[in-house]
Amino acid sequence: MRHGEVHNPRGILYGRLPGFRLSVRGEAQARAVASMLGRNDIRYVAASPLQRAQETATPIAGAHGLPIVTDDNLIEAGNDFEGLKVSVGDGALSRPRHWWKLRDPFTPSWGEPYLQIAHRMLAAVGNARTAAAGHEAVVVSHQLPVWTLRRFLQGERLWHDPRTRQCALASLTSLVYDGDTLVDIVYSEPAGSSDPTVTGA
Repeated sequence: MRHGEVHNPRGILYGRLPGFRLSVRGEAQARAVASMLGRNDIRYVAASPLQRAQETATPIAGAHGLPIVTDDNLIEAGNDFEGLKVSVGDGALSRPRHWWKLRDPFTPSWGEPYLQIAHRMLAAVGNARTAAAGHEAVVVSHQLPVWTLRRFLQGERLWHDPRTRQCALASLTSLVYDGDTLVDIVYSEPAGSSDPTVTGA
């Protein structure tokens, strides 16, 4: 699951910075997903250590009487633009001193390598599958890690256009297993759609 909408009045790329909580809308999104999952056979709930993910996981864990396991593998991707505005025209990308960070979009050069993200997310999935064996698990992460894992599992190249990500706020990207075999990936937006390009989402 991706976390809900974040309170971000300055419109910065907050990345791993502390103190970014859910907005009022984000709290409502988390509750909506918890309600939708209320009858599911969930035995394990994990979340990124960042506040917005923990807050998103809280109503889901509460509805099933479970603790939230903090899994560092679920954390947001590292990004050299953290703390800056990155919108076209008025953000960090308009300043030449930042352009060198964009020299390699395939790794990428401005942050944590996509393959590293995919591997740690796969480890988080493994932890969840082991803990909830025979039942369901929910893990709450962030847009880029969720999307990178999905592309990795689908055998697609990991570098991509961020504007094409199918990973709305509070969306679910469900991995369906038959034994140890991944048989399906199901995407849903129980809290509604959102624009993947909006800073602060």
